Formats: sequence, C-alpha cells, structure tokens
Amino acid sequence: MVKKLYLPLLMALVVALSSCGKMGELSSEYFTTNPQVLEAVGGKVPVTINGKFPEKYFKKNATVEVTPVLKWNGGEAKSQPAQFQGEKVEGNDQTISYKMGGTYTMKANFDYVPEMAKSELYLTFNVKQGKKSISIPDVKVADGVISTSELINNTLSSANTAGSDDAFQRIIKQAQEAKIMFLIQQANLRASELKSASVVDFNKAVVDANADTKGKKINNIEISSYASPDGGQKLNTKLAEQREANTVKYLNKELKKGKIDAALDAKYTAQDWEGFQELVSKSNIQDKDLILRVLSMYQDPEQRESEIKNISAVFKRLADEILPQLRRSRLTLNYDLIGKSDDEITTLANTDASKLNLEELLYAATLTKDNSKKEAIYKKTAEMFPNDYRAYNNLATIAFQNGDAASAKSYLSKAANLKAAPEVNMNLGLVALKNGDKSAAESYFGKAAGAKSLNESLGNLYVSRGEYDKAVSAFGDAKTNSAALAQILAKDYNKAKNTLSNIANPDAYTDYLMAILGARTNNASMVTSSLSSAVKKDASLAKKAATDLEFAKFATNSDFLNLIK
Repeated sequence: MVKKLYLPLLMALVVALSSCGKMGELSSEYFTTNPQVLEAVGGKVPVTINGKFPEKYFKKNATVEVTPVLKWNGGEAKSQPAQFQGEKVEGNDQTISYKMGGTYTMKANFDYVPEMAKSELYLTFNVKQGKKSISIPDVKVADGVISTSELINNTLSSANTAGSDDAFQRIIKQAQEAKIMFLIQQANLRASELKSASVVDFNKAVVDANADTKGKKINNIEISSYASPDGGQKLNTKLAEQREANTVKYLNKELKKGKIDAALDAKYTAQDWEGFQELVSKSNIQDKDLILRVLSMYQDPEQRESEIKNISAVFKRLADEILPQLRRSRLTLNYDLIGKSDDEITTLANTDASKLNLEELLYAATLTKDNSKKEAIYKKTAEMFPNDYRAYNNLATIAFQNGDAASAKSYLSKAANLKAAPEVNMNLGLVALKNGDKSAAESYFGKAAGAKSLNESLGNLYVSRGEYDKAVSAFGDAKTNSAALAQILAKDYNKAKNTLSNIANPDAYTDYLMAILGARTNNASMVTSSLSSAVKKDASLAKKAATDLEFAKFATNSDFLNLIK
C-alpha cells in the first residue's frame, strides 16, 4: 500500500517544486524590435518590442514588470513598463501560461537626446513570486539610434527665409493734366482759358520735363476734345472736331516756341455721354437716379437727349451745372520720372545715405551679395526710418542665416511691433522651429499666408514632426538641404540626389547628406568623397560620423576610418 502511494506523491512533489522554482535569465533570442535599429522620428525614438516567455518558465504565482530602458554612457531613459501575471494571480494584466508560455507586444517611446546615437536598448525585469522579489538580468535587445531626422536642426540655418521687398521704381510714370473750356456751340480758344492756372502750370510742366534730360523724359501729349450731348449728333461732331483742331494748333505753336520735340496724339468725342453719366452720378441733382436709368435704357443718342429734356424739372440744372463741364479739351502730359542709377545708389548708400529715400535704401541692399554690406545698409535704413518694419525683418533674415537665432528673434520682435506682415510671421516661425517650439512655429506659419517660401517652411515643420511624405510635397522642387533631408527620410533617394546636386550654395551639411545617401544606396565612393568634403568644411562632422549608425556598415572601411580619426 505504501509503495502504491509513493509514485503519485513523488510526481506531485516534482510538479510542486517545479512551479515554485525561481524564474531564470531570459535570452535575447526571445525578443525582436521594430525597427531593428532604432530611429529618431519627430524628436522621439519609437520602438515596438515583440517578446516571448518560453514554455514552463512563467510561474503560476508570479508577476513580472518589463521596462524598456535606453542606456548610454552617463545616462538612460525609461519608457512605460508592461505588466504580466501568472495563472494563479488575480488581476487585470496579461496572463501568461506556465505550460505554454506566451508572446506579447509592447510599444516604447523615448524623448530623443543626442547622446542616444551611441546607446543600447535593454529590457529590465521586476519579478515577484508570491511575497518574494526575484532578480532577472537585463536583456539587451537593440543597438543605438539613427538620428538623421534630427539634422533638421542643422539644415534649418540654410532654409530660405522671407525678405521684405522694396518698392523702388527707376522709371515712374507721371502725368499732368489741364482743361481748356469752351462756350456752348463755340470752338474758339479764349484768352482767359489759355491764361488759367491749369493751362499755365501745364505748359510749365512741359518745359520743365523737356529741360530735365536726366530726371524726366516726355513720352507724349494727349489731346481729347469733347462736345456735350445736347445739340444733336451732326452739330456736336463738328464742334468737337473744331475744338480738337484748334487745341492741336495752339499746342504745336507752344512746342515750337519752346523748341520742344514731343508727339501729339489727338482725338475727339462728339457727344460725351460717358462724362455726362459720371458727373450726374456724383451730383446732388434731384431725380438723378431717373436720369441714370434713362441712360441705361436707351442707347440711341437722340432718344436719350429727348427723354432727358422731357424731365423738365431737372433739365435746367443739367444745362447750368453739368453740360458746361463737358465742353472741353483735356490736355495730358505723359512723362517718365527717371530715378538714380544702380551705381549712384550704391555710392550714396556707402557714403551719404541721407540722400537716399526709404525705397532707394532698401533697393541698395539688393545690389550686393555681401551679407555684411547688406547688414550695414539695413542698419542704416532702420536708423533713418525706424517706423518701417522691412529693414528689421531683413536684418533678421541675415542673422538667421548666420545661425544667430537670438538676434533674428530680436529684430523680428521690432518688425512685428510695427507690422505683423506675413513674411515677419513666417520668419518668426522658423526661429521658433530652430528653438524647438513646434507649436509656436505652426501658429506663426498659420499667420504667414502669402509669404515667400512658406511652403518650404511648412516642409521643415513636417520633417521635425516626422511627417516625411507631407514634407516632400511641401518642399516641391526646392533645392535646399532640408528638402533633400525630407526626401532621404521618405526614401526617395533619386530625388534627394538631384536636390543635393543642384543646391546653389552647398555647405558641409549638403555633403554630409550626400554621404548618408551614399550609405543608404551602398555607394562606398560616394560616402567617402562626400564625407571628406563635409569634414573639410566642418571638422566636427568627423566626430559625428564616427557614431552615426547610418555608416555602420562602413565601420571596417579603411577610407572611412581615416576620415573619422
């Protein structure tokens, strides 16, 4: 009887001891990550971890807390832990079978810091079995972080900012008018009209424009002669024609006397219904709406005149106040006002800026490619015209391109206080993005409609958020480092190469991006030649490349190793 009970008791004891034994070390083969090599996206390092507890491992009375930890020399970052429980534990966490084991998926997310480029992802385990705490060694599941997306902070300095334009015009169209009035049914030029201030000033303007060979140039003189709509078509045609002829004769005499060679362009209008309608609409004549309605209802001149005369209550006022103003010849002097030459503006900007107006000063800055000279001109402009925002905005663009975001922000604050123009808001958005404030950048960009390069600025914002396809679309055909970065991150490598090859002023980061492109397309010569060029322009990039996982597969390449020493 004792022998019959011995075997079942022994089996029960083995099971009991097995279920109460300690949970041991887990091998890295039980874990995979997606992506296999971690990558910074939008300032975060996201990763999905797929894990497995093997068969007969997870004790029935155990609870396990698994925490992803990204570790680097001198620091670490922890993500949200996941909780698991054995079959005999009462709780709401995922239950893992002792006999079958179990798989699980957990997502981790870390705020990116540059030190993570050389790091390792571990899982730590906090195990409790009943009232006991059990120590399980950490398990390494991934190496390092690809931080290419973070290059947006470096490429931003070469982003296209939005400058404020000048309104300088070298040639400004000018016109001066005069009127010669006629009596009813007459075409002769009266002396009183020829001596009127309007005509005297006109003749003087013609003489002055002809004499000022440097600053003014006469284009032509127009003569438009009219008859009022009353009196019939035949009579008015004759009157308007005679008024034109007499006015042309008078002006030709004046031009000959002044030895002035100017083209005369003359025409006449027999019945000035258009002028009549304009004067009536601006008057306070009773029933003017009725008169205007007649004009719209009838197109025949004689019928118009007849219908208006039938409105006897107002016709006398028309005859006294409106019709006399239509019996005239209008003289128009058209001439160009010619401004200073580029050489004159440049010289004055450097020697005596006080002789230039606001628009000329702003234009002067566009005549040089030297940013230090541009800056000096804009500072002088801001000093002379402190109430105009444009010089401050343009100073901000220079500061930003020089990598001085603090000075750019200071200038932009002054500009915004004068006028919150679209280009000012766009540049404020770039400064905010450079400072890592994506929310403020989005707000500023939302107030920058119409600003030049706004789409490119939005592309930079999208890259910083990890929205690479949207960024590529926003950049369009822009040839900038940031546009190429977006294309690399979106894995559009052909377009990225085309963009990098056509950047007008390539810098160290242009070459560094080309080296990354070479690494991603397994082009070793592109890697070494581009990285060599980048390091020559910025020696600090050798140290960056040494820990950049984009170049991991070239870690044993002798040419690469020589570059990063």
